[in-house]
Order: sequence, then structure tokens, then C-alpha cells
Amino acid sequence: MKQNEAQVTTTPQATATITGATAREAAPRDVRKWLNDGESVLIDVREPDEHAREHIVGSKLLPLSRFDPQMATALAKPGQKIVLHCRSGRRAADACRMALSLTEGGTTVFNMTGGIEAWKKDGLPVEVNTRVSGISVMRQVQLVIGIGVLAGSALAWFVDPRFVAIPAFFGAGLTFAGATGTCALATALGWMPWNRVKSGGPSCAAGSCG
Repeated sequence: MKQNEAQVTTTPQATATITGATAREAAPRDVRKWLNDGESVLIDVREPDEHAREHIVGSKLLPLSRFDPQMATALAKPGQKIVLHCRSGRRAADACRMALSLTEGGTTVFNMTGGIEAWKKDGLPVEVNTRVSGISVMRQVQLVIGIGVLAGSALAWFVDPRFVAIPAFFGAGLTFAGATGTCALATALGWMPWNRVKSGGPSCAAGSCG
């Protein structure tokens, strides 16, 4: 018997709302049951390099940096719930806000509470690829912004006050990323040769971005 949606663990404070449509949260163990029963599709909104290093078996890849609600719909079978996840839940929440238009059409969208980290804490299995090395794209974003702000501040203090434009630029970029759920820097870094996941696998539309 299929699990009643009313039994799903929800967090009202984290529920996004727009014109009456909602994107709810679901606990990892609920998501695992849905996957086993074929009731949902699990979409990973992390970047390709993160997915390549470690992912939940059966999850589909659709990075937040190129997230398209219609593509998310294409990954789901008729009647399936759409569950989004990232590392800890924040990026998936951003993707949920972008996908809220789908709920108005009857599709149920969930953010998996706590992301893949909560999934692992619950003792649920993941597939790890030890052959993939290096620093993740999101950590590279943090490093670039941190170095840029530090360097710009130092130059503004010791060389010319006009260099304050550098940390201001990065601050504006972070504000834009937070407001829109997209990060141009992450997208640009994702296309760098050292971050490209080399595979002959399918495209994003089939659940994998290479």
C-alpha cells in the first residue's frame, strides 16, 4: 500500500510558498521508501563533479547552475513525486523555489531534508567513486570569492581605495546568487577542464551531466 502523503515529515518554517503552491520537505527514509516503491524520482542538484564523487544510487543529475523545472518534469514518470536533494538541503531549497510552478500543475515537489549528508547519517547507502579527486566546484567558488575579497580589501587599504570595487563585486555576485538561486561563478568553474566529468554517459536530460 502506498504511503499517504500526510505522513511525510514536513518542516513548516522551511516550506516555500508562492501563489498558494508549496514545496514540502521529506525525510531521507521516506524518500528511500518512495524510491523502492517507484513513487518518486530523486534529482541531485549538486554539480557534476560532486555527483561523480558520491551519489545516491538511482538519483538523476540536474545541477542547480543549469536547473530547468521542465527538465525536472521530464525526468519523472507520470504520477511520480519529484524529490530534490543536494549536500545539506540549501541548494535543493533554491531549486524547489524555481520548481514551484510545477506544483500548480499538480506535481508534488519535495526537498529531501538535510540532503545527502542526512541520508548517510540515517545509514542509507551511497555509491562512492574513489577515482574522482580534487576540490569540488562549490569549494572552488568559496576559495575564489574568499581570495578575491581578501585581495581586494588589502589593495584598497594599502594601494588605492578604489580597489574596494573588487570585494563589492563579489558581494553583489553573492547577493544575486542568493536571490536567484543561480551562481554564474559555479557555472563558469564547472566548464573548466579540470572540473569536466569525463564520461561517455548520457546528457542532463537523461539524468547525468558530463
